[in-house]
Amino acid sequence: MYDVIVVGGGHAGCEAALAVAKIGLKSLLITGNLNMVGSMPCNPSIGGPAKGVVVREIDALGGYMGKNADLCQIQTKMLNSSKGPAVRALRFQEDKLLYVREMKKHLEATPNLSLKEAIVERLIVNEKTVKGVVLQDGEEIYSKKVILTTGTYLNSRILRGKVITPSGPDDQKTSYGISKQLAELGFTIQRLKTGTPARIYTDSIDFSKTKMEPGDKQTHHFSFDPGYESILGVNIPCYLSYTNENLHQYILAHLSDSAMYGGVAEGIGPRYCPSIEDKVVRFRDKDRHQIFFEPESMELDETYIQGFSTSMSVEVQDKMIHMLPGLENCRVKRYAYAIEYDAIDPLELWPSLETKFVNGLYTAGQINGTSGYEEAAGQGLMAGINASNSILGKEPLVLKRDESYIGVMIDDLVTKGTKEPYRLLTSRAEYRLLLRNDNADLRLREYGYKVGLISEEAHNRLVRKKEQIAYYLNRLNEIKIKLNVINDYIGNPENYVKESVSVIYLLKRPEFSYVDIKKMIVGLEQYNEVSEIDDEVLEQIEIQVKYEGYIKKTEELAQKMHFYDDKEIPADFDYDKVDNIALEAREKLKKIRPTTIGQASRISGVNPADITVLVIFIEGNKR
Repeated sequence: MYDVIVVGGGHAGCEAALAVAKIGLKSLLITGNLNMVGSMPCNPSIGGPAKGVVVREIDALGGYMGKNADLCQIQTKMLNSSKGPAVRALRFQEDKLLYVREMKKHLEATPNLSLKEAIVERLIVNEKTVKGVVLQDGEEIYSKKVILTTGTYLNSRILRGKVITPSGPDDQKTSYGISKQLAELGFTIQRLKTGTPARIYTDSIDFSKTKMEPGDKQTHHFSFDPGYESILGVNIPCYLSYTNENLHQYILAHLSDSAMYGGVAEGIGPRYCPSIEDKVVRFRDKDRHQIFFEPESMELDETYIQGFSTSMSVEVQDKMIHMLPGLENCRVKRYAYAIEYDAIDPLELWPSLETKFVNGLYTAGQINGTSGYEEAAGQGLMAGINASNSILGKEPLVLKRDESYIGVMIDDLVTKGTKEPYRLLTSRAEYRLLLRNDNADLRLREYGYKVGLISEEAHNRLVRKKEQIAYYLNRLNEIKIKLNVINDYIGNPENYVKESVSVIYLLKRPEFSYVDIKKMIVGLEQYNEVSEIDDEVLEQIEIQVKYEGYIKKTEELAQKMHFYDDKEIPADFDYDKVDNIALEAREKLKKIRPTTIGQASRISGVNPADITVLVIFIEGNKR
């Protein structure tokens, strides 16, 4: 018997299974093809706006996605580097074949973790409690908890025009039994849709008609831990092309050939990652759209056409592809497709990601209505932690909205629900100035240490970093840079300073960064103490100094929300006994059953007046 069985070997499943095993419990990962664990059926990249911060958060908590991304990257880039720290995020191009091999190698080497290649047909449920799983061949495997991370494989079908093919991504088997059983158990099953663009033989692309998009010269890392350097050590460029008016007119003339516009598709697609035909229809004022050519692997003569997802027929697609600059004479390796699949309503989950209808059953990833590798991995990690905590008799770990993007995502899902594939965006986080790429370890690593996913050595590094930040915030206020050193560096007399000033004072000026400070004092022995400070520590000091007022204001707003998030609502609370709550609010509260007043206040249809009545009633009952 296992402690936890994880069903599905995608990004959510890998993180869930690894978390359980590293905490010290007996974990089993069951997936249809062990040679595709952590596969990338869509874009060959990790990170992006908000998503890149999630990968840093996963690493801070003790997950593995960031480390594997560091090992297998073929290009690194810091997005929005010229903008404020709240919107900066890493995005890496990955060698997708290497990524899978390295993930499998890590899974196989992890103690307490067993791997099994099989298809799960259904769950073993007794008295509303999960007891294990039944495989397609009839084998029964028992466990204390089960985590479903089935991705887009539940009752899935591939759509190209009017052609429908029952299949999961990359020609893998779909599963029918689980979603049927979930419906019988009372879950609301919704139909969602996503898609992937065509793949083109790289040697057939005319790159002279595109713009080169290189990675940063500086190599970045998702992981806060040392030792995870790129295996291949390359920096491969991407290329930028654009759609054109002729292509747009061709797409509009053939909309009936699209599975989505032709009435074949049932599922709802992602609003923030639309197909090319959806872009052309929704944004008719745009005369062109960006299209990126991204390498998939150093081992493949294959390029991913980012931004050109479609559900058109192969015949129409072929003409569309050859109308793109650079692809006029290309050879197509694989045509694009849309994929429909079953998902549950995430309102039927507790904030721990345990389901409300079946005790001990957790779900993570696209089965919960999200899209994206990073969103899936973040949920998988949290499901693994909370399933383990439940077995060990510990309280679930529920991250607040001002603590992490992972917390924002899960709170959105279980409080607001989603009727379309959910994607993380920086705009979803009201406290995004606190949820930065640079400080994920300071926010979350302590949690990872407490649950058993962060080693003593890594925790000691965190403690030292915090101590250094606190020490040098004071010390750099005492260290003054001489007038001539500053003005020699500035060069322009109009911007000269009139007296020696502290390092902290310089960092407050918008034109100075910690990089400038180090360049200014290079070779000057009297400033050796400053030049030897670790860059990560200096970066934290600079951000805290430059944005002090904004950070303080955001923290004050977050504290006000903590007041409500810390007020728990009893699990058996009877909302029918509360007078003066609006009918819609009462129905929403009874359905979602929020665990705190804070969560209740974020439910659509629950107004501030309803919250005031609820607080008064609960406080009155306590007295």
